[in-house]
Amino acid sequence: MRRSMFIGLDVHKATISVAVAQGERGGEVRYWGTIPHRPEHIRKLVEKLGAEGRHL
Repeated sequence: MRRSMFIGLDVHKATISVAVAQGERGGEVRYWGTIPHRPEHIRKLVEKLGAEGRHL
């Protein structure tokens, strides 16, 4: 079964702040970090968070 994860993005001109939440009701919400606002960094983030078959 694929696990779900929700991703929240707070987008700014130079950076993106990232938070993640587990898919089940009442799942823990965590601050994941800040990444540069660049396509290659967004792609790496999605690849990393989508690992192990997670449904984003």
